[in-house]
Amino acid sequence: MPTYEYKCKSCSHAFEVFQAMSEPPLKECPKCGKEVRRLIFGGTGVIFKGSGFYVNDKSKTAKTRADKTETKQESPPQSSPCSECPQKGVSASCPV
Repeated sequence: MPTYEYKCKSCSHAFEVFQAMSEPPLKECPKCGKEVRRLIFGGTGVIFKGSGFYVNDKSKTAKTRADKTETKQESPPQSSPCSECPQKGVSASCPV
């Protein structure tokens, strides 16, 4: 249930109330019994709990994923020696 803020128009008493969204707004101040108005505020933003939501996530799962990525890197392919080069063991990409 959301929290709503109210402020009394006559005595300026401010208070918060947990109400269902379907409930009508309060009309009376609990302190003096006069008219109140519901204040509009930004509230909280979206809160993500758990790992995997952020690029800079420092959780164990993010660390494990990074470790797996590093171990999966392939070594450069072995190529055959250049047939035109006098040196043995030079790769086929030799620019002779």
